[in-house]
Amino acid sequence: MDKLTLTETYISVDVETSGPYPGEYSLLSIGACTLAAPRETFYVELKPVNRNQTPEALSVHRLSMDRLAADGLEPAQAVARFKDWLAPLAPGGQEPIFVAFNAPFDWMFVNYYFHRYLGDNPFGHAALDIKAYYMGFSDVSWAETAMRYIGKRYGVKHPLTHNALHDAIDQADIFYNILVEARRLNHP
Repeated sequence: MDKLTLTETYISVDVETSGPYPGEYSLLSIGACTLAAPRETFYVELKPVNRNQTPEALSVHRLSMDRLAADGLEPAQAVARFKDWLAPLAPGGQEPIFVAFNAPFDWMFVNYYFHRYLGDNPFGHAALDIKAYYMGFSDVSWAETAMRYIGKRYGVKHPLTHNALHDAIDQADIFYNILVEARRLNHP
C-alpha cells in the first residue's frame, strides 16, 4: 500500500440500527477507526431506546434486541465513550472528519445521538461520503458507486459483514486507497 501523508484526521464510521431513521428507531452499534496506520479502533453496542424495529434492518446485522437490552451500554454512556475515544485523535483542536460509505445514513444516527445525549457533535456539522467522493473522482454513475464495484477495485474481496467495526475498517481501507490514487493522478 502506498504511503499517504494525511494532514486531517479522517474517522471511518459505520453503524447498525433497528430501522431507517433516528428518533423512532435505535442506534444499535457504532464501529469506527482511523484511516491510516497506526490504526486506532472503536466499537460499542447500545441498549435500544425502544422496541421499534424493521425486519429488514434486523435481517442485515442480526443483532439481538433482547441481548442489547440486557448487555448494551446506555446510549449516553456509549456516545460519551465515542467522544472520549475521538478527543486525542485530532491534533491541535481540529475536528475529526466523519467518513462513511453512505454517510447520510450513518451520519444522521451519530449526529442525532451526540446531540440528544451530549448536546454537541465532536465531528461538527459535516460528513464526507465515500460514494459521492468516488463518483466525482472516477467520473462514474451513482449506480457504479455500489460496494460491489468500489470494493472490487480497491481490494475488498468479501461482502460487508454488517459488523460495524469490520465494515468501518473495510471502508477506511477503500477510502485510503481512493485518496492514494487521487494524489497519484493529481501530483504525478
